[in-house]
Amino acid sequence: MTDLDVVGVSRALARLGERDARPISVVGTTRSTNDDARAAAAAGAPDGAVFLADEQTAGRGRGTHRWHSPPSENVYLSIVLRPCLPARRIAPVSLAIGVAVARALESFLPDTALGPRRPPVGLKWPNDVLVGGRKLAGILVEGQLRGDAVTSLVAGVGVNVRGCSFPPELEGRATSLRLLGSEELDRSVVAARLVVEVTAAVRVFERDGLDAIAAELARRDALVGEEIEVDDLRGVASGIDEEGRLLVRDRAGCTHAVVAGEVRSRRSSMPDVRRE
Repeated sequence: MTDLDVVGVSRALARLGERDARPISVVGTTRSTNDDARAAAAAGAPDGAVFLADEQTAGRGRGTHRWHSPPSENVYLSIVLRPCLPARRIAPVSLAIGVAVARALESFLPDTALGPRRPPVGLKWPNDVLVGGRKLAGILVEGQLRGDAVTSLVAGVGVNVRGCSFPPELEGRATSLRLLGSEELDRSVVAARLVVEVTAAVRVFERDGLDAIAAELARRDALVGEEIEVDDLRGVASGIDEEGRLLVRDRAGCTHAVVAGEVRSRRSSMPDVRRE
């Protein structure tokens, strides 16, 4: 018996107010749910189609990073999205999706001993979701273009749900809903919440870009104020601009808007991430 199946996800979506059924695929093992979703999108899968797996054998993050994907432990989710957007506007969508994932996961975290405030769920530009400086989830957005038009996006989300231990390279750098004290470890429920939040966030982004979430994005920015390195650039992370670029203030006081590159927090043990 598994806690991740089509029936469970469909029921959880209905409880969250979804009235229209959407295509949902749940498999035992796959190389990558993003690969499955990309192939389906190319074959005409509709907006909102969902792809889940109990295990990934070649799960990946940005660049060359692999995603730890053991069976029966986590949520490995990809959603086909078909926003009406020109290619030039699509780059910041990963940040909008990051905010959506942070909201979804924050809803499962328990109140702290300090009162009703929940543990802050932050974003490490451009695609990591952190709690207490440790990675809870990662995001990989891949687009398919035709000329200047976006024909489809695949939003991939990996969430550590039940894990209590991690490989040596992730030890001390990762966390999970279980380790954070969440009582909701049903992966169908977690997946459904992610689907609802991500779908809604992309619709808002389609209409308003990052403007609608600018304040929340700033509040969740886990890098701001940190000393960082971006390839050959060293300085202090100074926020994220309206185009989704990372702002870095160097020692001379000049602010650089970073579109792509290797980012390392000089005071953090978190691994590099790449924006492409």
